[in-house]
Amino acid sequence: MGRQQGFDTSAVVRSARAVFWEHGYDGASVPALERATGLGRSSLYHAFGSKRGLFDAAVTSYLDEVVRPRLQPLRAAAVAPTALAGYLTGLRAALAAAPRTPGCLLLNTATSPLGGDDAVAATVGAYRAELASALAAGVRAARPDLDAAAARHLTETLTGLVLAAFALARTDPAAATGCLDTALVACSPLGLPPAHPTRGTRSASR
Repeated sequence: MGRQQGFDTSAVVRSARAVFWEHGYDGASVPALERATGLGRSSLYHAFGSKRGLFDAAVTSYLDEVVRPRLQPLRAAAVAPTALAGYLTGLRAALAAAPRTPGCLLLNTATSPLGGDDAVAATVGAYRAELASALAAGVRAARPDLDAAAARHLTETLTGLVLAAFALARTDPAAATGCLDTALVACSPLGLPPAHPTRGTRSASR
C-alpha cells in the first residue's frame, strides 16, 4: 500500500510559487522551499520528483490561478465591448496596489538561465500566444470599426505594452503603469487619456 499524503498539494504549490516568483528558479533554494511549504526535502521530492517538478507545478498554478482568471472576460463566448478596457484598467490597478511586485513569473523565468530550456521556452511562447489571442478578442469587441489589418496591429501593440508592463513591474513600477496608460489610450476610439494620474505612482503587484 502506498504512503498516504498528509498535505494539501495545491496549498504547497502556491507556497512554492511565491518563492519561485520572488527569487526565480535558481534563487529559490530547497531550504527556502521547505520553510515556505512546511515540508521536508524528501516529502517534496516524493510528491513532485524534483525541484524542477515543483517549479513546473508552480507555473501551471500561476497560469490557472493568476493569469487566466484575469483574462477570462476576454475569453468568453461573447466578449463585452468594455472587456478590453476592463482588463487593462484592472491590471493597472493591481500593479499600482502594492509597494513592490515580483513582476511576472513566466517573463522572469524567460530572462533567467532557465529560459534556454526548451520546455520553458515553449511555455512562455504559449503564454504570449494566449495573451495575444485574448487581447485580439477584446479588440474585436471594443473596436468593430477597425479593419482586420488595423485590429491586428492594435493587438500586437497592446500585447507588447502588457508584456513590457510585466517586465518593468519589478524595477520601475511607474513605467509599468505608464505602459498600461498608453495601452488604454491606444485602444480608445478617441485616443483619450485614462482618468487616473500617470505620474508619481509607486506601483506594484500583479
